Amino acid sequence: MREKLLPILMLFFTISASAQMNGDTTKVEIEEIIIQANRLQLPVSESSNTINIITRQQLENTPVHSVSEALQHVAGLDIRQRGVHGVQADVSLRGGTFDQVLILINGVKMADPQTGHHAMNLPLNMDNIERIEILKGPAARIYGANAFAGAINIVTRTPDKAFVNINLEGGQNSLGSVSVSAALPKGDFNQYFSFGRHFSDGYRFNSDYDISNYFYQAEYKIDATQKLDMMGTFSEREFGANRFYGGTSEFWKDQYEEVQTSLFNIGHQKVSDKFAIKTRFNWRRNQDEYLLKRAEPTFYRNLHISNVLTVESHADFYSKAGATGVGVELSSVYLRSNNLGKRDRRIATLFLEHRASFLNGKIDVTPGIAISQYSDFGTHIFPGIDVGYKISTGVKLFGNMGYTWRIPTFTDLFYEDAGNLGNENLAPESSLSYEFGVKYDAAGIRANLSWFLRDGTDLIDWTKAADTLQWQPNNIAGLTMMGIDASLDFNPTARLGKDFFVKNIRLGYTYIDAEVPENIIGISRYVLENLNHQFTAGIDYRIGGNLYHNISYRYVDRATMDDYSLIDTKLYWKAKNYSIYLAANNILDVEYFETNLVQMPGTWIYGGVKIRLDYSK
Repeated sequence: MREKLLPILMLFFTISASAQMNGDTTKVEIEEIIIQANRLQLPVSESSNTINIITRQQLENTPVHSVSEALQHVAGLDIRQRGVHGVQADVSLRGGTFDQVLILINGVKMADPQTGHHAMNLPLNMDNIERIEILKGPAARIYGANAFAGAINIVTRTPDKAFVNINLEGGQNSLGSVSVSAALPKGDFNQYFSFGRHFSDGYRFNSDYDISNYFYQAEYKIDATQKLDMMGTFSEREFGANRFYGGTSEFWKDQYEEVQTSLFNIGHQKVSDKFAIKTRFNWRRNQDEYLLKRAEPTFYRNLHISNVLTVESHADFYSKAGATGVGVELSSVYLRSNNLGKRDRRIATLFLEHRASFLNGKIDVTPGIAISQYSDFGTHIFPGIDVGYKISTGVKLFGNMGYTWRIPTFTDLFYEDAGNLGNENLAPESSLSYEFGVKYDAAGIRANLSWFLRDGTDLIDWTKAADTLQWQPNNIAGLTMMGIDASLDFNPTARLGKDFFVKNIRLGYTYIDAEVPENIIGISRYVLENLNHQFTAGIDYRIGGNLYHNISYRYVDRATMDDYSLIDTKLYWKAKNYSIYLAANNILDVEYFETNLVQMPGTWIYGGVKIRLDYSK
């Protein structure tokens, strides 16, 4: 099949690439993206970190169904899916494990105290997302603990024009999807509603899923300097969990899970020339029901309900000395579980940082610190510093270092079943991370090359001496991850100042050299699954008229698993108020695993239509 498809694909690309470009010479202005960090707000070009952006346009053009799949096309990010299309996935960044990347929605943490496997249970449809911001490297002084290897912030839309969107999709394996969204702005009050249902019979035994998402967002402008905002989201997902947890034997093929995730946030923001203050309250609830045998609910059942309540306030102050950010965050964690028991936790965190510039802005220095006090793990300090030097317009050298920390989840500490046994004597993970690099950010081109090192201690890994034994977490002596990260995002239209037939080219490469700890005995579930090499590439181009094509490629070489190459493609027709598309994932029908338990799908073809109805005021 590969021999047939690859020449056809290459021929199609060659013929399409010869299509003539539009003669429009209108200059395209690219808006500078402001990173929505919890404190100091900086443009991407001004930051002294490695930051990747997935834009809304890229999300629409790429053949992906979920945030998890979109992240797979960013070098340095290793997405290990058990369930496809956003059912369940773990995120690894630069060799980190599944709970070492902090996931946020509009700056609100999705960290799950029960188990890190639920952090990507996002109560969002793809249509709700404006962009995805990926901060690589130490981020504890910005977000607190668990931003161990980095952070991913999903920024949702705030439409200022009235419209209704209707999206319909269908495909192989009884794939179906319907979503409806509506924006209702009126004066200073904007509202945005969304509903979506996504389902499939699955690509193998007991891999079906049914996901429903509900989303509401509102913004009220009090005056020119103040606004109130609110967000309420809810997701319900039901899915077969064939071999998601446990081992590879037939005993684990009938697992089933139902997860409900909700997030509520209300906030106030006041901005002036001299300061900006943001205060908000948020509540995240997650309910996880697990059955070992789907057809026999009483055989073995777990029910976990977690609630995380957070109040936070962040303020920026601007003066001749620079920008100073201060903040406080108070969280209460509650877990009720028939397996893990009744568990509570209190967390208090203080933040402080200052950004100063020298030599007319050529040099910037941003030291900062976070101090967190945990009711069950004591007080810990997370210092860090970013330094940047502008060589010329668009070119910047940068470096950063920081201390990071991750506390064990309640599953790490207390879980027990036939295949797993927790360890309540676990210590928190910690690491000292460094990064040095150079970036180029100018019209149409965003490029980055960096070297990184993360020296981790007391890392938590689930291991077992033989396949017939239980998995159990233990602290290992340490693990050093060192590597290179490179990326290029090229928009020819913005660069050339005229409409070019190639719309976007994306390239990425990551290399990781990991020192294997000597005290890992037997089989490792997480720590030793790091990437060795990863290469990603993608191109969007116009075939002619309103017909466009996307090709996305990724090569993955993990330390303990077989490497693989995947090609996805999407053909789409764009009109003013509608678009039609036909897409295929894994068009070469490659057999591959993203974890050591679950085989991923072969070729999966699907198509759909998107309709937009605009309403004038």
